[in-house]
Amino acid sequence: MSNILSIQSAVAFGHVGNSAAVFPLQRIGHEVWPVYTVNYSNHTGYGAWEGPIIPAADVAAVLRGIRDRDAFPLIDAALTGYQASPEIGDVIVDAVTEIKAANPDALYACDPVMGSATSGCFVPDAVPPMFREKVVPAADIITPNQFELGYLTERDVTDLDSTLAAVDAAREIGPSTVLVTSVNRPETPEDAIEMIAVDDNGKWIVRTPRIPAKRNGSGDVTAALFTGHYLRGRDAKDALAKTASSVYDLLRVTYEADATELKLVEAQDFYAEPRMQFSVEAL
Repeated sequence: MSNILSIQSAVAFGHVGNSAAVFPLQRIGHEVWPVYTVNYSNHTGYGAWEGPIIPAADVAAVLRGIRDRDAFPLIDAALTGYQASPEIGDVIVDAVTEIKAANPDALYACDPVMGSATSGCFVPDAVPPMFREKVVPAADIITPNQFELGYLTERDVTDLDSTLAAVDAAREIGPSTVLVTSVNRPETPEDAIEMIAVDDNGKWIVRTPRIPAKRNGSGDVTAALFTGHYLRGRDAKDALAKTASSVYDLLRVTYEADATELKLVEAQDFYAEPRMQFSVEAL
């Protein structure tokens, strides 16, 4: 069991941010310490929501309280998702710096949420430079989708070669491990989608059937499960296989139920016991 500090948003209704990440991590056997950056009624995809953004100073105060319990040496990984402002980015990087000073083996896994191929970039203009210049250089693991990888590295990402070149560029910024989600290539069948994982030991790709529906929070679950599995053995290939299996079954269960929100609880056995039904190929 590892201790994971997860600094993300929270919603009361539905599953995004920490409301998507915490339970799957607990279900695969990790202790999770959630720190919230917003406390909303629901995710913003509904077009209306209630609740506060947590000021960066208040997030910093919560982290300071955790530190003052002499808990930073116990943290095995920090996990972050959507960051709405440079101020919260500064708080996160400062905390990661302190955690790594207290435990040099601790990892920082960053999901650099900026947008998607269908929606484009939906974060404030100051956020992408913040990721490039400050947050990603501090990370050990990043989990962008293919669009975010291109946006982060300021490269056109359209096929396998350009995607791998962008991964190399991202790794030069700082993180040694990169998971690329929502990978589409010209040769990929329309009814399939892929993920790529790269670390110091190799490059791997996995293909799964494409579920014909998008559900908010699936990226948060993916980043969480990949981080949780990677913590055990530092094996990107194994983490990729388990994550692909679990997330596919989560989306399948959600789609078959015709649910608008992820069936996070109903799919829990697929986190604890991934079916490993998809082959991971070396690149």
